[in-house]
Amino acid sequence: MELATGALVWSGQTHEIHGVPPDFVPEVATAINFYAPEARPKIQAAVETAMTTGESWDLELPFIQADGTEIWVRAVGAAEFHAGKPVRLVGTFQDITKLHSIKLDLARQHELLRVTLQSIGDAVITTNAAGEITWLNPVAERMTGWLNAEAKGKPIGHVFHIVNEETRAPTENPVTTCLAQGKTTGLAHQTVLISREGEEYGVEDSAAPIRSENGEILGAVLVFHDVTEQRRLSGEMSFRATHDALTGLINRTEFETRLRNALNRAHEDRSNHALLFIDLDQFKLVNDACGHSVGDQLLQQVGKLLSEVIRARDTLARLGGDEFGVILEHCSAEHAQRVAQQICERMDDFRFIHDGKRFRIGTSIGLVPVDNRWANIAAAMQAADISCYAAKDAGRNRVHAWFDTDLAMHARHGEMQWAARLEQALDENRFVLFAQRITALDDGVHGLHAEVLVRLRETDGSLVQPGAFLPAAERFHLASRIDRWVLKHAIQCLRETPHLSGIDTLCINLSGQSIGDRAFHRQAFEMLQNAGSAICQRICLEITETAAVTNMADASVFVEQAKTLGLRIALDDFGAGASSFGYLKNLSVDLLKIDRQFIRDVIDDPLDDAAVRCFAAVAQVVGVKTVAEFVDRAEVLERVREIDIVFVQGFCLHKPEAIEPVLSSIALNSNDC
Repeated sequence: MELATGALVWSGQTHEIHGVPPDFVPEVATAINFYAPEARPKIQAAVETAMTTGESWDLELPFIQADGTEIWVRAVGAAEFHAGKPVRLVGTFQDITKLHSIKLDLARQHELLRVTLQSIGDAVITTNAAGEITWLNPVAERMTGWLNAEAKGKPIGHVFHIVNEETRAPTENPVTTCLAQGKTTGLAHQTVLISREGEEYGVEDSAAPIRSENGEILGAVLVFHDVTEQRRLSGEMSFRATHDALTGLINRTEFETRLRNALNRAHEDRSNHALLFIDLDQFKLVNDACGHSVGDQLLQQVGKLLSEVIRARDTLARLGGDEFGVILEHCSAEHAQRVAQQICERMDDFRFIHDGKRFRIGTSIGLVPVDNRWANIAAAMQAADISCYAAKDAGRNRVHAWFDTDLAMHARHGEMQWAARLEQALDENRFVLFAQRITALDDGVHGLHAEVLVRLRETDGSLVQPGAFLPAAERFHLASRIDRWVLKHAIQCLRETPHLSGIDTLCINLSGQSIGDRAFHRQAFEMLQNAGSAICQRICLEITETAAVTNMADASVFVEQAKTLGLRIALDDFGAGASSFGYLKNLSVDLLKIDRQFIRDVIDDPLDDAAVRCFAAVAQVVGVKTVAEFVDRAEVLERVREIDIVFVQGFCLHKPEAIEPVLSSIALNSNDC
C-alpha cells in the first residue's frame, strides 16, 4: 500500500483468500473489516507500530471471508521508509486455517498430557537426549525436593539421587542406561531415592526413551513411585514368615532352608558344617509350676543365652516348644564339640529366677556333622533328633555326637525307618479306619457310640497296629498329619452313612502334638465347619489327660473353640496324670475315659477299685459322664456297672473292626461277654 496515495494492491492469491473476484478493488477503509472483530485492534496496532518504529509484524489472526466463512490467516508485513518517513506498507498474506487447527489440537493434547501428568500418583521426570531435566510433575517435585523451575537443565543424577538400600552404594541411573541402550530400563532392586532434604523413599519403576517419528532419541521419561510402606510391610511379613514370634529367632521352616543350603554346599565342595539339636531338660517343670507365660520368659532368656555362645554367622533357631537348633557353618567336628559343650556349661551355670524361686535348666544336645554322608536334610535332622534323645537317655545336660558305628544309634534305626514309612503311607493314603463300639450301661441312652481307631496298611496288604507306629509318629512330628488324615476320613465316613440320625457319638483321638499346634487347630476347625452342624454334634474329640496337662493353655483354647461348633470333648486316660481333679476345673469336658490301668485290675486290686469309685463320684459332681476302657471280662463289666460307670468299652463287648459296617449297623450288640 502506497501511503501517499492510499492505493491498496492485492495479489491474485490475496483476492482468493479474501473470497473476492480478481477484479475486486480493495480499499483501506474496508479491508480491515475482513478481520474478525477481536483481531482488528491487533492488526491496526501492529501497522501503527511499524510506521512509528519500523518494527515488522507477524501475526496469526481470525479472518472472515466475503461469504462469511471463518478462517485463520498469517499476516506478515513491514513499513518502508524514505528520509525517515514511512512511504509504503509491504506484506504477505497466508491461509493457515488447517495449520492453526493442527496447532490447537496439539495444544489441547499437550494440556491434557500436562494435566494428566500433574495429577497422577506416580512421579514423572522427563529429560532431553543429554540426560538434562526438562520437566518434573508435582509428585516428582515432592519426592526429589526439587521444584520444576529449579531442576530444569540439571543432569538427572543431580536431582534423582538413588542408592542401594542395603549397601548404600550409588545405583546406576536408569535414565543414563535408557539413553545409552535406547530401550526401557527398570530400576535396580531395593533402590532408595534420597531427596534434596535427605528424606529417603523406596522407589520402583522404569525409564523409557522418547523418540521422534524417524526413531531419533529425543530424551527419556522416568516414571517412579513410592514403595516405602510396601517394602516395610513386605519386610515385616517376610520376618514373621521366617522368625519365631516369641524369641525373635528364625523358625523351623527357615532353619530347614539354611540347613539344605549348607548340605548342598557340603555335597558340592566337601565343606564341613555341624548341626546341633538342643532340648531343655527342665522346661516342663517351670511351665507346670509357674505357667505358660513364665515358660515363655524362660525360652526368651535361653534364646538370648544361646545367641551369645555361637558366632554371628551361625544360625540359631527355635524349632518348636523347648527345642532349639544351631547350624555351625564351616566348622570342624572338634570345634562343634567345643561349642556344644560350652552351651551345656553355660546352661549349667544359668539359673532361671521367678517369684523368688530358682530353677536349674539343663540342655541335652545332639551333635551331627553336616557333610556328604547325608542324602537330604530329613536324614540329618532325624540323626540329630535321635542323638539328642540319646543325650537325654545318658543322663541329660550333655552332648551326644553322632557316630556311624554307635550301637545306641543303630538301636534307634528302626524308628528312623518308621518315619520314612509313615511319610510314604501318608502320601499313598494307606491308613485305614477301624471302630470299636462303646456300650451304654444305662438303658435310657440310645444311638450308636463308637471310637475311631487307625491302622496302617502295609504295601503287602497286612495291617499294622497303632502301638507299633504312633510312638515314632510322635517323635518325628508326624502325629498331627496322621490326626488330620483320621479326622478328614472320619468326617467323610459320617457323610456317607445312610442312617446318620442313628449315630450318637463318634470319638476321635487327637495327639498331644495336635493339641499344642495352632495350625492344626485352624485346619481341623475348618474341616469341621465345612462338615456342618449335623456331623459336628456327633463328634467327640478325645484328648489324653497328659496332653492336656502339658499343653494346658492350648488345650483350653482348643476346647473352647470346639464347643462353639457343637463338638464334645472327652478326657482320655483319666487318672494317669498327677493332678487329674484339678484340671477338671480348667477344661470343659463331656466324658471322662478312665485309664485302663485302673479298670484292668479293678476286681483284684482294692486301690484300683477305690480309685475308679472316686473318679465316678467326681464325674457325677461335675456333671460329666464316665467311660470304663479295657473291659475284657464279664466280672469287670459287672463291677463297673455297680460303681455307676455310664459307658464301657473293651474286647468283652466288641472287638475293633472296619468302620463302615460299624456305622452302617445301628443295632447295638448284646452286652453279654
